[in-house]
Amino acid sequence: MSAFAKLTTVEIKLLVREPGSVFALLIPLFILVVFGSSVSSGDTVVVPMALSIAVGLVGLYLVPTTLATYRERGILRRLSTTPVPPARLLAVQLILQLILAVVACGLLLAVAGTLLGARLPGAPAAVTLAFLLGTGAMFAIGLLIAALAPNGRAANGIGVLLYFPMAYLAGLIQPPTQMPAILAQIGTYTPLGAFRQALQEVWAGGFPNSLSLVIMAGYAMVISVAAAKLFRWE
Repeated sequence: MSAFAKLTTVEIKLLVREPGSVFALLIPLFILVVFGSSVSSGDTVVVPMALSIAVGLVGLYLVPTTLATYRERGILRRLSTTPVPPARLLAVQLILQLILAVVACGLLLAVAGTLLGARLPGAPAAVTLAFLLGTGAMFAIGLLIAALAPNGRAANGIGVLLYFPMAYLAGLIQPPTQMPAILAQIGTYTPLGAFRQALQEVWAGGFPNSLSLVIMAGYAMVISVAAAKLFRWE
């Protein structure tokens, strides 16, 4: 087995044992079941909301906490003296976190479509595009948190502090129609808000509007560049 394969195997085991991974799966599922059980089959709000929550939890909680903890414990520094460069660990982690987000969203769709009889989109390409751009934007923010946080605990705290105001502005805590108009408008320009809006448009049978796609892509690219320049390996 190659060094890369061994690294991947170890990281998979660690991710499976991580309590945060379980929370990322169960919290959105709980919200979906609680709210989805009382809505009509044609609802276009609840499932996109649950999907956005799942991706937000992975991007703002698991990604920064894991990477900052690895740096705090000196794992990244020690890897620099082995045949496996620390950048490879970063790549493995991002891939595994992406897989976790896909699994979480897949579980939500399966439960929504079977147990709740919720509306599912008929345009997989549109869903995939919105998912990739939204996940890219949220992961970029997670990487920036990991780059700036001095340790895992700080990264965790920063992620939580960012998540709740972003979730509110995105309409994940209170429907945008019940929010002050100015806050609802601001929310459409946040990465999580643009993600929810894009998914909701797909669920309504359309295609994500270009503004939401540009907003998500812009956050993903700009913040990723900033995170790469600021990231410290030790």
